[in-house]
Amino acid sequence: MSHGHPDHNNVKAVKPNDGEPFVIEGPGEYEIKGVFVRGIDSWHDDNQGTERGKNTIYTIEAEDMKICHLGDLGQKELTNDQLEKIGTIDILMIPVGGVYTIDASQAVKIISQIDPKIVIPMHYALPKLTVKLEGLEKFLKAMGKNAAEPADKLTIKASALPKEGQTEIIVLQP
Repeated sequence: MSHGHPDHNNVKAVKPNDGEPFVIEGPGEYEIKGVFVRGIDSWHDDNQGTERGKNTIYTIEAEDMKICHLGDLGQKELTNDQLEKIGTIDILMIPVGGVYTIDASQAVKIISQIDPKIVIPMHYALPKLTVKLEGLEKFLKAMGKNAAEPADKLTIKASALPKEGQTEIIVLQP
């Protein structure tokens, strides 16, 4: 869990087949079944949490790849300490809808700080969503793309990642 807000947290709904779920909530280092997870302190707003509190950034290492999920990041840029803890990232999941998180232009800046091989945008306006967020189109335009065809799922192996210095944007079907 990146943060404990009720609209983003439904751990009780998780029903694993083999006992209790392994819940990770908050900063620290965790390992389970060969997957290494690191939680990194961050803010849900750009005023050191005074508006919306803390957020946890997660890096996940498995199958020779490293994923970073920024959660509901509200900071306009990452600190040097955060960047050092995040390290080299293959796949970045980043909010782009503004209002409660970073917006499209701030996301572009953070992407340039991290320099991932793949970017998966999240937390943006969708049809029938009652929360007014910016649309995906604004982010795609800021990244120099006209459009992106949403994929139903993403299956990727380390050997299939884009080459160093190339960033691919993958939009997943909500």
